[in-house]
Amino acid sequence: MDMVYLDNNATTPLDPAVAEKMSWFLKEHFGNPSSLYPIGRQVQEMINEAREHVAKALGAFKSEVYFTGSGTESDNHAILGVLEAYPDKKEFITSAVEHPAVQQTAIYLEKKGYKVAYVPVDRYGLIDLDFLRSAVTPRTALVSIMYGNNEIGTIQPIEDVVRIAKENGALVHTDAVQAFGKIDVQVEKLGVDLLSVSSHKIYGPKGVGALYVRRGTSILPFLHGGHQERGLRAGTENTIGIIGFGEAARILPEKFESDRARIERLAARLKAGIEEKIPKVRFNGHPEQRIKSTLNFSFLGLEAEAVLLALATKEIYVSTGSACSEELEEVSHVLLAIGLRPEIARSTVRLSLGRFNTEDDIDIVLRELPDIIEKLRKISAFNPEDV
Repeated sequence: MDMVYLDNNATTPLDPAVAEKMSWFLKEHFGNPSSLYPIGRQVQEMINEAREHVAKALGAFKSEVYFTGSGTESDNHAILGVLEAYPDKKEFITSAVEHPAVQQTAIYLEKKGYKVAYVPVDRYGLIDLDFLRSAVTPRTALVSIMYGNNEIGTIQPIEDVVRIAKENGALVHTDAVQAFGKIDVQVEKLGVDLLSVSSHKIYGPKGVGALYVRRGTSILPFLHGGHQERGLRAGTENTIGIIGFGEAARILPEKFESDRARIERLAARLKAGIEEKIPKVRFNGHPEQRIKSTLNFSFLGLEAEAVLLALATKEIYVSTGSACSEELEEVSHVLLAIGLRPEIARSTVRLSLGRFNTEDDIDIVLRELPDIIEKLRKISAFNPEDV
């Protein structure tokens, strides 16, 4: 049986066209883009071409895109860079369901004396806009609300967030790492001041991300040293990663509509099949306002790790939640925030589809998963009737 990869929210396979472009670059170009002689200038030109591709995919100006080392770095830079630029504003607002890159930065800020407000969510993971409206004040420097949730896929009303924040003069950042490539992400439509994306979520290489900064937005450097990224991000550029990211972003608009329609059809079939074939399951996330390629199920009475490992013996790969916290033995803060009891949250598995999934993949999962769940429940100390 061939491998079935259903953890595309953690990372996506490298697109063959991206791999080919990176291989060519490695063989032909080694110059430092900061060097003034021709082989350095050539690499700098290719970096700017990649920047143009990312900017075009986001509907941004090229000058508004800065390359970083990851989505996590982009999130940290957006938050800490803006707060340092506004030293008299000591308030920061985020949500209860953010990626650890934002959540842990918020905890760090609290230790530094900032006032941090966490916007609660409903049972579907949607933020409470009334709470946000009451929390924003003229002392709020930044509001950071993710666009699409990495665990349950719920899409937040970012345009409403922007409108509320602007009424009090606050800037808005959104972590769009999970949304980019799956739904339409256009910075002008959203109206945000800052936005984070990552290469390895759109079939590009790991180790490179980007931060969109709207023209005129005040933000200070996160890393100090050289003049790279127009003085905002010091350090010799990850040239091979940037070239790969640029190629993935170039391909994205060409495949977006066909990818999205096909992936959503596969995901809908998988969701319906699981709900039909397996009793005592709970689907988590908004029924409609979500990234449809993300499926989050609680298999009541079981531990998610047991389900994950049993599937792995069949070469079916899924996740128990955020890849950035999966090694920690803790209950997902996202699932707790939407009201799940800890024992139900611990039974939760995420299946996330992507460009290279097929109908055969869905057939295999719907054949193997019901049998696995049935066998695990027979030997489990938990009783699904009790949860």
